[in-house]
Amino acid sequence: MRVLGINALFHDPAAALVMDGRIVAAAEEERFSRRKHGKRPVPFSAWELPELSARWCLDRAGLAPSELDAVAYAYDPELARPADRLGLDDPWDQLRQEYARRAPEFLAEALPGLDPAKVRFVPHHVAHAASAGQASPYPDCAVLVLDGRGECGSHLAGRYANRELTVLGTQSLPDSLGLFYEELTQHLGFLRSSDEFKVMALASYGRPRFLDELREYVRPDGRGGFRARPVPWSSLTPARAPGAAWTQQHADAAASAQACLEEVLLDLARWLHDRTGEEVLTLAGGVALNCVANTRLHREGPFRRIWVQPAAGDAGTALGAALHVAQAKETVEAMPTAALGRGWSDAELRDWLERAAVPYEEPEDIAETVAEELAGDGIVAWFQGRSEYGPRALGHRSLLAHPGRGENLERLNAVKGREEFRPVAPMVLAERAAELFDGPLPSPYMLFVHEVAAGWRERIPAVVHVDGTARIQTVDRADEPLVARMIDGFERRTGLPVVVNTSLNTAGRPMVDDPRDALECFGSAPVDLLALGPFAVRRRRVFA
Repeated sequence: MRVLGINALFHDPAAALVMDGRIVAAAEEERFSRRKHGKRPVPFSAWELPELSARWCLDRAGLAPSELDAVAYAYDPELARPADRLGLDDPWDQLRQEYARRAPEFLAEALPGLDPAKVRFVPHHVAHAASAGQASPYPDCAVLVLDGRGECGSHLAGRYANRELTVLGTQSLPDSLGLFYEELTQHLGFLRSSDEFKVMALASYGRPRFLDELREYVRPDGRGGFRARPVPWSSLTPARAPGAAWTQQHADAAASAQACLEEVLLDLARWLHDRTGEEVLTLAGGVALNCVANTRLHREGPFRRIWVQPAAGDAGTALGAALHVAQAKETVEAMPTAALGRGWSDAELRDWLERAAVPYEEPEDIAETVAEELAGDGIVAWFQGRSEYGPRALGHRSLLAHPGRGENLERLNAVKGREEFRPVAPMVLAERAAELFDGPLPSPYMLFVHEVAAGWRERIPAVVHVDGTARIQTVDRADEPLVARMIDGFERRTGLPVVVNTSLNTAGRPMVDDPRDALECFGSAPVDLLALGPFAVRRRRVFA
């Protein structure tokens, strides 16, 4: 069965293709259009479809739209109710619902040859759940979905048995942990439905002194649900203007919201464990990208293991919707990797460099060349293999640096043009991780935080956050042999089994995806070396 999954209605439009139960491709529209998050989540943009990523998925498999058995759209307008009846202030939501109802017509126009009758509506939170429970390595597991909103809810709790979902609980709007966090994001001067991760980072600089006040508005109900109503944030801390300096009050508000969120998540997880008895919890929805909360769930919650969808936000519903529809006809396979996007052959990369007329070299081993550059404190743009699905750079579209120099945190944030409190991540071989970091292992998708061992904090200061933690990525040699060789080469030269990894982009722009993006980023940011496949482009030669 050939199923194309589509996420389009709110934000992070994306497409994914499942063929014969196997995930073939998945990509976010922003990587093609170069618009961060693809579009803003307003009703007037709801008609926009991930046309570029959908066409690429089909091209990847050599399929025409007419050859699809189904298109799975990650929202079911029949389940929706008017926004005012849901307690939401969204006066144009009826426009969004009209666009959703007409999605089959729009998709048939965007993908000529597609029969609109092949479009299947999949409930939003069911699509999120499938992106976790069906994509994970665990056919039997509990699943927890939390985000801003779906058709008329903000939460789903369930159980997968042999990859078949049973829904055990939901939470109706307007109560929403995602909207709770979004509203604080906006109050603190960041872009809502985009910059929530900045609030999570800022929280580590504060203390939760407003937690008691927040519990009046946001708390578990003890029955597998919760209350989460609008918080009068101005009564706790003044609003911050975008771009203005943050204060301790702002950090304390962030810390309080983070602690409140974690309390509710723990209650939901305990309730779900009591109902299922499962050892594994899978997570999806935008809230599942909160790696600090995920770690507390792992540390204090009842589940032995937690697996988080690397594209846990709305982009992941494209994959989940496709898996859900495919599962009705055939057994689906687990997600093999997050590297499901575009890639280029060595010959194609050479052609890009020749057309760009930039001097380049082809070293015997690009991994050793990069290790040498990093050991000399150079910053490297690393472009290898297929691009990642989801918001994290996982060793395919990364900026790399030396972790032993504390000033490299400030240096990378300056290169990327982002806030000084934003951390960068350590990339470490899976077999070495336990020597340096205490937390859930392995951690291949960078979705947990780990305590940095005391003996290592002074040795790798660039990746240690203010609270002594780091958001690590573990690298499996079998899965990522090139990255492993690069880390080995760096350790031979420096004695450090870690390199700094952050996403290959600059502030406000999507992660680099194709070779043109890589060359543009290299040309506009003070990066010392671009490792484009097996080729090395050195700044001192290009700009001599």
